[in-house]
Order: sequence, then structure tokens, then C-alpha cells
Amino acid sequence: MSKNSALEDQPEKIEAHYGLAQTKGKSLSLHLSKLQPEELVWSAITWAVAALVTGALLWLLSDVFWHGIGQISWEFLTTPPSNAGREGGIAPILVSTALIVGVCLAVSIPISVGTAILLAEFASSSSGLGLLVRLSLDVLAGVPSIVFGLFGNAFFCKTLGMGFSILSGGLTLACMVLPILIRSTQSGFQAVPNDYRRSAAALGISRTAILWELLLPAAMPGIAVGLLLGLGRAISETAALIFTSGYVDRMPESLLDSGRSLCVHIYDLAMNVSGGEPHAYASALVLIVFLVLINGAISWLAEHFRQSKIFVV
Repeated sequence: MSKNSALEDQPEKIEAHYGLAQTKGKSLSLHLSKLQPEELVWSAITWAVAALVTGALLWLLSDVFWHGIGQISWEFLTTPPSNAGREGGIAPILVSTALIVGVCLAVSIPISVGTAILLAEFASSSSGLGLLVRLSLDVLAGVPSIVFGLFGNAFFCKTLGMGFSILSGGLTLACMVLPILIRSTQSGFQAVPNDYRRSAAALGISRTAILWELLLPAAMPGIAVGLLLGLGRAISETAALIFTSGYVDRMPESLLDSGRSLCVHIYDLAMNVSGGEPHAYASALVLIVFLVLINGAISWLAEHFRQSKIFVV
């Protein structure tokens, strides 16, 4: 086709595209005009609620960013606090938080995955064991965090003799996040079609290989959601850690040392330390950034694991 013929066809193409756009616009207007008044009202309420939630989130983030960004520096991240937290940084706080969350995940992930496999693959919904475990998870999911803190203080700190320590705080958080992790992982396994299991069994693949190579990768989205929710609750918990890991803001030397988490540090600066609001805002901003980074990393790892394992069978 020559250049002149292409130029001649261009106005026709534009006109056709414009006519299609007009047709789509008319059909959308016609669809909206056919909506009943109550449907329009509920649609408006839905959009208003979504806008309200988004606006509240943006307001919260902007307030924390505005008051905290001026305090963020390399020195703030790498030096210990001084003058009751009004000066210095949060280096020991970050280390203690990482150790507490690490203990929590190291204990809760194997237990949650194993329990979810039991409920989804082996225990029927009508079995006594399955009903007991599900009832226990439902009860634990509704227990307030302060009750977990009192339990952790009585059992881990006093009965087991761990005292106020990072280990006590991590084990208490593991008890808190277990219902979330188990339920989300169980939902991930149950969402896998039964045809996957039947096809793999027809090929003579062992039950262990089916679980590891087929069901676990396919259930990764549910496991990732559970990790995100559980980690978000663990890293932002305050009440339970006050009674288990303690207030000490020095650098921990072992898991049996007391350690102050980031949320406990923010609470202490905001409520108990006069003039600690600037560093409380800065610590809150660091916490939000860490949550965003951790959520992104978990989502990427889950998708990478699912893509790398789903074609092995």
C-alpha cells in the first residue's frame, strides 16, 4: 500500500474509532439510566464508603509522613536512644523487633502449615478432631491481645522461667497469629480443585509429592495472605509485648534478653515521655515503610515460588 492511500484511509479509521467510542458512551449512559433509584443510592453509598476509607488512610499516612520525615536520618536508624527516647535513634529497637518477629514466624509457620494440611487434606469437616481444632481456632481468633499478653506473662515468663525476654514475646505473638495463618492456609489448600489431586493420584505420585510439588504451590496465594495478615499483626502489636518482652531499649545480646519492640517504643514516646512526639512520628514512619517493604517481599516470594514449582509435576 502506498503512502498516499494510507493517508487517505486515516480519516476513515479515526471516524470509525470515534463512532465506536460514541456507541460505547451511549450504551453506558443507557445502562446507567436503566438503574433503579435504590440501585443508584446503594452504588453512591458504596463509592462514598470506599472514598471515605481511602481518604482516612491517605490522611493518616500524610500526617505521619509530614511530622516524621524531618527526623529520619542514618544516625536515627543506627544509634541507640537517649534521654528517654527524645534523642538518639532506634537501632536496638529495630534489632529487638526483628528478633521478636523472627521467633514468632519461625514457630508459627510450620505449625500453621501442618495444621492447615491436617484440616484440609486429612480431617473431614464432620470428624471430632476437625471440629475441635476449628472451634479452638475460632475462639483464639476472638481473644483480645491483652489476654494473650497476660497468658504469655503467666506461662512463658513465670511458669517456664523465661522472664521478660524476646523469646517470651515471640512465642506469645506466635500464639496470636496462629488462627490467622492456619485459616488462610487452609482456605488456600481448599481452593485447589480436586481434579489436581485425582490426576496426580492416577499418575501414581505419592501423597508427599502431591502436597509439596502440587498443592503447596497452588495454595501459595492463601499462604501469602496469611503471612501478610499475621506479620502485620505481629509487628504492630503493643499490648501483648508490654507484658512479655518488656521495655528495655538497649541492644539485646540473646533471645533471653529483654527487648523493646517498635510499637512499644512508639507507645512509650507518645504516652509517657514529654516531648517524645517527634521521634514517635519518625518511628511510626519507619514502621509503615517496613510493613510496605515486607508485604511486597512476601508477595513476590510467594508468586516466585508458585511459578517455579507449579510445573514440576
